[in-house]
Amino acid sequence: MLLEMRFSNFFSIKDEVCIDFKAGNINTAGVKMLADNVFSFNDDTLIKVLGLFGPNASGKSSILKAAASCIQIILQSHLYNEGVKFNYMPFKFDGYFKKPSSFFIDFITDGIEYEYSFTLTRNEILTEELYYYPGKRRAKIFTRDESKGPAKTDIYSFGEGQFVKPLDVAQSTGTNTLFISRASQMDRKIAKTIYNYFRTELLIGLPQLSGKYAVELFKQNKELILQALKMADSDIVNIDVKIEKKIYAVPPAYLQVGSSTIPSIPMQQTVEEINFYTKHKRNPDVTFHLEAEESAGTIQIFSLLLLLLDVCKNGKTLILDEFDASLHTELAQFILDMVNASKSAQFLFTSHNTNLLDIKKMRRDQILFTNKKDDGSTEVYSLFDFKDFRENMDAEKCYLEGRFDAVPYINSSISVIKNLLGE
Repeated sequence: MLLEMRFSNFFSIKDEVCIDFKAGNINTAGVKMLADNVFSFNDDTLIKVLGLFGPNASGKSSILKAAASCIQIILQSHLYNEGVKFNYMPFKFDGYFKKPSSFFIDFITDGIEYEYSFTLTRNEILTEELYYYPGKRRAKIFTRDESKGPAKTDIYSFGEGQFVKPLDVAQSTGTNTLFISRASQMDRKIAKTIYNYFRTELLIGLPQLSGKYAVELFKQNKELILQALKMADSDIVNIDVKIEKKIYAVPPAYLQVGSSTIPSIPMQQTVEEINFYTKHKRNPDVTFHLEAEESAGTIQIFSLLLLLLDVCKNGKTLILDEFDASLHTELAQFILDMVNASKSAQFLFTSHNTNLLDIKKMRRDQILFTNKKDDGSTEVYSLFDFKDFRENMDAEKCYLEGRFDAVPYINSSISVIKNLLGE
């Protein structure tokens, strides 16, 4: 489960922003009615659903891209050769392009809380740290500071008994590789625990329907998906997945022999394709190809359910950009209700759907806003930060009126637009 993420100098993020899943201290009657929106772990009360709202280009997607870039580095940096650049962009103004970027995440896996962080440029890792809480007190697993080198014994410091031969791992860890990534590859137990958290418990984006992961999820949860579709007012009564072999002609290559150009022998290629087929209540004997013949909303809700049921059943964390694209507001709320109905699943999403700003369904600390400051950077703040907002107010109306700043100010009068068009 996720407690907190912090980023600085990623994409439109300049100064550090924080995504905090720890619930605020709210004891109003309205919040008590939303008891399913939070869950407890040890001494913490954690939020299940966090929504990011704000105008276009305010940085909502930058936050998700920052998280995705960091996870990619954790999972793949042990494969990087010398000279490989990390796939992200620092903030481009005010000289920040040459400054380090930072990533911090506080999370719980296997019942233990960990704090993992690193700083980097596009070319190299600068620092890396891992702490944990075996009891009430914070304890060091390892720290890394490349500025103290070149000797690995100066760069690294290790806590007691956490790694077997940690300097062997350090000797194999280059400046563009995270220690935790290399240690996991070298079969160090605690590193594999951290690595697998980012690989299997913190998920970003929806699965490709053409991939084997989608097939695996579908087979695990087919009946639940059909039940959920029915609850979402769909008339789909059955779905099947088929792995079909398709034969494609390979375009001929042309060989130069002397002064003549000779085409190669025509060839065919057999490719396995994964296809989902739906059947509807109107006539269950007629099949529809999901991606070719169903609506964008049906494809979206199916893709969401495919992953979300796994997330809800197993207490994972899901991060999605504009999760409600092509979905009616009621379907979007159904998805949020699924997470709130779970025991300990978590969901961070972005949306432009102001109908979701409903204090009767979301706590104030579940609603985050992004805004672009005068220097072009992104700031993030919570509705909970507005102490003058009362729960008998209309959050959607206040948002659209600009009380929380995070709305676009567009001059869309007919006369101005006529002038633009030369009318």
